[in-house]
Amino acid sequence: MHTGQPPLLVFDLDGTLVDTAADLMATLNALLVREGHRPLPFSAVGSLVGQGARVMLERGLRANGVEVEEAVLARLFDDFLEHYSANIAAESRPFPGVLDAMDRFAAAGWRMAVCTNKMESLSRRLIGELGLTDRFHAICGGDTFTVRKPDPAHLIGTIAAAGGDPQRSVMIGDSRADILAARNAGVPVVAVTFGYSDVPVADFTPDRIIDDFAALWEAVHGVVGTGAPVSVAAIRQSPAAGPARD
Repeated sequence: MHTGQPPLLVFDLDGTLVDTAADLMATLNALLVREGHRPLPFSAVGSLVGQGARVMLERGLRANGVEVEEAVLARLFDDFLEHYSANIAAESRPFPGVLDAMDRFAAAGWRMAVCTNKMESLSRRLIGELGLTDRFHAICGGDTFTVRKPDPAHLIGTIAAAGGDPQRSVMIGDSRADILAARNAGVPVVAVTFGYSDVPVADFTPDRIIDDFAALWEAVHGVVGTGAPVSVAAIRQSPAAGPARD
């Protein structure tokens, strides 16, 4: 990676940086039960999370065989945001190892940013509640721009907001939307296996796949061409997908 602007790591939020599933599902199920519908099992989180609260609510209702009018959906969406905002960090915590990994990159001169389909206000509230705000040069949500992931402009806009350069950036995510946004933006992407995708991330051919943030350093340096070794621990090969793409 050439010299110039500081290199940048861009993290997805839900399912990548922070384990938010318990609080999101608690809010969704509270509303579903209140409206007379059945709560959804925690195992359904992969098919619900990733495109923001409104889509999560729509999918939760659809799983109950319910299609509501726009006015009703708007009311429920407001209720979802109110309940979730009040309980945003009840159970949500950074994934194991992510803070240590970020410390290592920061010490080496890397900047950090967040690019998420979660609303910016909720993203900032969550990151603030967890005491992480000062770690990021930009926090861009699903409503920060006129587009959101998988549109590459969401990622490009986040990189610009952080004072970065797409040619000196790496995306870290857990979903198809993250991988497609990065791929279409021409940005290398490292996928985590412990997020909320309901399809194995290997199916979307990210540049590297990691099972643990301890492997992030080598995985990132394996895709930015610094010559750092990329160990077996840093790349989890998927039999179904073949070798990770270089």
